Amino acid sequence: MTLSRTANLLAAAALTLLLISPLSVFGFSSPLSLETSRSAIESRHRPANVLLMSSSSADDGVPSKADLDAILEVAIDASKKAGEIIIGNSGPTEVTKTKANSKDLLTLIDPLCEKTIKDTVVESFPDHDFLGEEDVPPGKEASAAALDALLEKSNDWLWIVDPIDGTTNFVSGMPLCMPSVAVAYKGEVVVGVIYDPHRDEMFTACKGQGAFMNGERIHVGEQDDIGDAVVAMGSPPGPESMEMSLRGIQVLMPKVRTIRMLGSAALMFAWVANGRLTCYWEYDLSSWDQAAGALLVREAGGKFTNLKGEEWNVRDRKVCATNGKVQDAILASLKEANVV
Repeated sequence: MTLSRTANLLAAAALTLLLISPLSVFGFSSPLSLETSRSAIESRHRPANVLLMSSSSADDGVPSKADLDAILEVAIDASKKAGEIIIGNSGPTEVTKTKANSKDLLTLIDPLCEKTIKDTVVESFPDHDFLGEEDVPPGKEASAAALDALLEKSNDWLWIVDPIDGTTNFVSGMPLCMPSVAVAYKGEVVVGVIYDPHRDEMFTACKGQGAFMNGERIHVGEQDDIGDAVVAMGSPPGPESMEMSLRGIQVLMPKVRTIRMLGSAALMFAWVANGRLTCYWEYDLSSWDQAAGALLVREAGGKFTNLKGEEWNVRDRKVCATNGKVQDAILASLKEANVV
């Protein structure tokens, strides 16, 4: 072989190597290796508990199961921490101040629970938005405005939290109060957790994965006649909501088996989801009162609509949750009562 032919072959071989792996010839990583190294560097500098969302959320507009599972784990952890604070301070509690009116109470424990939940969330998801009841001025207008402001922001993820749902029960030492934690993705609730620390019952749901209590699948009740329905409703502090509740109870009471007022929207939604209640309706609720419960009821096989019977969304305030079988009868009764 001539010297020139040998040189030509060597040059061709070198060019082939450059085309296949331009960097590796000179001792550098391939593009894939560079990306792997970049991820490794980022992970070394990322706080230990910060979790990354998978690319599927951005690619197809739907959170992946891995994303939902990671968020659910943090939501459960945050709820347990708040529950421990509630149990540790159970018994008659001093009222710090009132909010919308003299019946809308606040204690020192409410903001402590909210801070605990928020700190737990931020530790793992520092880029997620957070809407907590104690960060918002009193009144339904302020509540609606705060929700709208966050939903209109560009961030896809929003945590919607009531640190102690049932504050009046908590103040009075009644074991009917608990944290309610929901997470919305692009305005749709995809994770919901309601933790009853008094009975150690953890209600959880992820969109499309069913509803559970302490890891066991739950389902709504089987009552298909309004006469067999155990209906829950609120005793709201606002005068307009109170008037609508009184209208509703007068029409519903003769038709249903019984009516219960438990003082915690979160608990009543959770109990519809696992069949202890057939229905819970309310004339006016803030997003943090109902977001987690809405997902639980739906994932347990029930129906959750506004009082017009329209599909619920997180901005709705007039709501009805049932096992689905008595939904039409309940809504018809409320319409008869002129609950509008």
